[in-house]
Amino acid sequence: MREYTYTQVVQYNTIPMKQLKMQRFIRYVLVGMSTFLLDLSLLWIFIDYFKVEIVTASVIAFFLAVSLNYVLSRRWAFAGTERAFVTGYLYFLKFALIGAVVTGTLMWFFTTHTEVYFMVTRIVIASVVGVANYLANLYLNFKLVKEYED
Repeated sequence: MREYTYTQVVQYNTIPMKQLKMQRFIRYVLVGMSTFLLDLSLLWIFIDYFKVEIVTASVIAFFLAVSLNYVLSRRWAFAGTERAFVTGYLYFLKFALIGAVVTGTLMWFFTTHTEVYFMVTRIVIASVVGVANYLANLYLNFKLVKEYED
């Protein structure tokens, strides 16, 4: 699939909207998967090597990974956003805070009330939180929703 920049779309309107949507989504998934692997790695290191409590470790790892996710998403997945960098980061952090509360709460629940291994729990939770964060950032933060109006 050929890659297109936001400028090409706006100035020349040369890219089919479906192709642009798919390109953006694939990039977001790749960024999300990469930063999620960082999240899991940090979670494992914090718990197994530094003996940090599971909920605390999951929240810290989540915020570190989500900060990197913002930089990569802004530059690669949502290139061309109209929002200023710092303002966008604050919005991103707001959604991340909601995600962290959900993540921490669900991690606590499943690790204290079930026998499910914490990494399996974290992967399932990340799937739900990841989709919610994508939609929130697409429609509320990066101000690219006009591209999704057919």
